[in-house]
Amino acid sequence: MSEGIDIKEIKRRMDGAVSSFKSDIASLRTGRASANILDPVTVEAYGSRMPLNQVANITVPEPRMLSVSVWDKSMVGATDRAIRESNLGLNPIVDGQNLRIPLPELNEERRKSLVKVAHDYAEKSKVAIRHVRRDGMDGLKKAEKDGVIGQDESRAQSDRVQKMTDETISEIDRLLAEKEKEIMQV
Repeated sequence: MSEGIDIKEIKRRMDGAVSSFKSDIASLRTGRASANILDPVTVEAYGSRMPLNQVANITVPEPRMLSVSVWDKSMVGATDRAIRESNLGLNPIVDGQNLRIPLPELNEERRKSLVKVAHDYAEKSKVAIRHVRRDGMDGLKKAEKDGVIGQDESRAQSDRVQKMTDETISEIDRLLAEKEKEIMQV
């Protein structure tokens, strides 16, 4: 194959957008307990902000309960505060060095707002994928203009980039539909 663009690099960047979307929607609370819910929480620890999973162990003892075991006793208050201030709607119960976090039942309004957030994440990922596509197409046009590749090769690679884009966006749509179904289940 002639020069042109690096298809593997474009695929890697598109896969990165999908991975980012997966981690974004994993943090959405669906009514079932998941340790991923606490991923965005950072704790003021030892003079800097640290992810919660670097100061405590997070487990799921029951379907509607999270348990956070703080390693350093002096960090319990800061961990409790960080979870309360994280805008996740969680209220930990302090029990020595452990925090128990009951997950409240999701009402219809909250479910709909979570679906909206999931759609926002999906749109952000689709925009990122379209940017990767645009970069690839610009690279092809430049390579063709510079005489590095011919018009036929440019068209063939352009079709491959477009096919990758369509497949990646349909994967985002599929993941979004699954998450939406999971959120709306009562």
